[in-house]
Amino acid sequence: MKIILDFRYIPDGIRHICADKRVNEWKAGKKSIVKCAVNQRQVVIALSGGELVYFEMDHTGQLDEFKERKRMNSDVLCMALANVPPGEQRSWFLAVGLADGTVRIISLDPSDRLAPRAMQPLPVCAESLCIVENGLYERDPDNAAAASTTSTLYLNIGLQNGTLLRTVLDPVTGDLTDTRTRYLGSRPVKLFRIRMQQSEAVLAMSSRSWLSYYYQNRFYLTPLSYESLEYASGFSSEQCPEGIVAISTNTLRILALEKLGAVFNQVSFPLEYTPRKFLIHPESSNLMILETEHNAYTEETKKQRRLQMAEEMREAAGEDEQELAKEMAEAFLNEDLPESIFSAPKAGHGMWASTLRVMDPVQGTTYNLIRLEQNEAAMSLALLKFHGQPEHQWFLILGIAKDLQLIPRQCSMGYLDTYKVDTSGKEFELIHRTLVDEVPNALCGYNGRLLVGVGKMLRLYDLGKKKLLRKCENKHIPNTIVNIQAIGKRIFVSDVQESVFMVRYKRAENQLIIFADDTHPRWITCTSVLDYDTIATADKFGNIAILRLPSNVSDDVEEDPTGHKALWDRGLLNGASQKADTITAFHIGETVTWLQKATLIPGGHESLIYTTLSGTVGALVPFTSHEDHEFFQHLEMHMRSENPPLCGRDHLSFRSYYFPVKNVIDGDMCEQYNSMEPTKQKFVASELDRTPAEVSKKLEDIRTRYAF
Repeated sequence: MKIILDFRYIPDGIRHICADKRVNEWKAGKKSIVKCAVNQRQVVIALSGGELVYFEMDHTGQLDEFKERKRMNSDVLCMALANVPPGEQRSWFLAVGLADGTVRIISLDPSDRLAPRAMQPLPVCAESLCIVENGLYERDPDNAAAASTTSTLYLNIGLQNGTLLRTVLDPVTGDLTDTRTRYLGSRPVKLFRIRMQQSEAVLAMSSRSWLSYYYQNRFYLTPLSYESLEYASGFSSEQCPEGIVAISTNTLRILALEKLGAVFNQVSFPLEYTPRKFLIHPESSNLMILETEHNAYTEETKKQRRLQMAEEMREAAGEDEQELAKEMAEAFLNEDLPESIFSAPKAGHGMWASTLRVMDPVQGTTYNLIRLEQNEAAMSLALLKFHGQPEHQWFLILGIAKDLQLIPRQCSMGYLDTYKVDTSGKEFELIHRTLVDEVPNALCGYNGRLLVGVGKMLRLYDLGKKKLLRKCENKHIPNTIVNIQAIGKRIFVSDVQESVFMVRYKRAENQLIIFADDTHPRWITCTSVLDYDTIATADKFGNIAILRLPSNVSDDVEEDPTGHKALWDRGLLNGASQKADTITAFHIGETVTWLQKATLIPGGHESLIYTTLSGTVGALVPFTSHEDHEFFQHLEMHMRSENPPLCGRDHLSFRSYYFPVKNVIDGDMCEQYNSMEPTKQKFVASELDRTPAEVSKKLEDIRTRYAF
């Protein structure tokens, strides 16, 4: 038997259509129906004035109304019924959201039907409710024997301020415990129950759509990479066993979800060469991508090579093969030959091809493409405003190495190309080219000027009419400058193997002065400035460290007006007179390619995001309370002893592979708590004076506070 509620044709009642096409109607009388909740065997309707009417299907398939009615003390805004469990006749509880800012649990047990069981106050009124059942298994709805007593009922509450609450609904008493909170968007949250992987899931819709589901012993709340939806419902068919039909902007959409458990998604746009650097135009948000390929030809060189090889084909052919050779040469010139017949030869070592591309990051549309000449390897990129120029005018500086050889690392000359960028961020105008004597590996804007790392020399340039004008330089960087970051008046210069140098520019003396450095050698791959005194570094051996200048270092710099003390004092370890402190050190195990301080969710906390050479995206998050720090520190300690790595290696030894781990707790190991055996979970939780549910909640809170 099925229950169908049709409010379009009967606005003042309900219609029950039986399997044999018999139709039963129920009229609400003078009152109107405002909300309804339904499952396989039960119907609850809310009438105007806050009155609840309960229906239940009997063994003959007849929908019976019970005499007991419940009048709530406020208007009903939303209701929810759970699905009938296998082997049961009814769902035992009804959730009702009221206009007084509460959610109430009503009993549907025949012994105390419509009696209140529990109440939970809310910060704002509820928009929608949804009850789902999850557990440590995938339940077959057609097989009652497959149901497990360890399954749990969860009440999901969508609030009008865009927040989602998930709380545990006790299947016996109806009590609400263990509430989790998550902000989803700016619009009220609508909830819809669907099925994924033979388990119940919740589709939450706010300013964007989210999917809440249970997968591999863990709850996920993941945003959908799709347009904003308004309404949805799950369905099943032969072509789509677990599909979703939804409404978006007056159109009907059929969706099927995949890749459960994935936190991030990606859309790939093919490029011509290997991307090396990219910048974001601050006004148009277009991407400016620098592509450089070794052992490659440019398009112009390829055309010349085709002409040369076609001529050689004609000369090598005999008299009886001239016609065939002519046809092959024409096809070769027109690029009609398939790759299986002919593939272009590699250019060889020391041959470079580079392009500068302007792309729309959403659609992948290429607005502009600047091709450099053969053997011009673009190495660095910077977008800045020069002082003395119009306020809205942006300039793009491109660092180029001519005839670059990797071993030994040398080049014939280097260039600094200066482009004027239009207001749309799509068109460039080449102003001039400046010659330098080594590879310009790093560029950075600094107070209306340009800092350039030319080999191991740090130079400061200003904009001229025919070329960039060199103002001053520092020659005390030991090897090669690979990265430059600036904040305020402070400059952080990264050496390829000697960590980070802190530099101060003295405008009166026109000097770049190294006033502090690091005590450890680090093969820097990337850096990120966290604040005026702190910088995060990553090296090619897979270590992340955070360096901080002591407060007295800043005072010493300010109290040395001439800069001569910092310039001539080579005090400690044959380096700068003052040293930075290592605040944290942690071994990732993969070469880190980028560091960025960012916020991943609206209204969330800042975290340090890193990416690795193998494609990993991770985050280092700061603790905001001593309680959280002590909890995760003790959890990590117990996890080391109770859940050692499969290969038997000591966890502390791995995380301290190059430098001793310092002030970092391994979140990956702590999150393995949910995958341990229940007996071990209880043991570890008891050692922490908590329950397993409380430990899991802590792990989920620390994740959702910063990331998806």
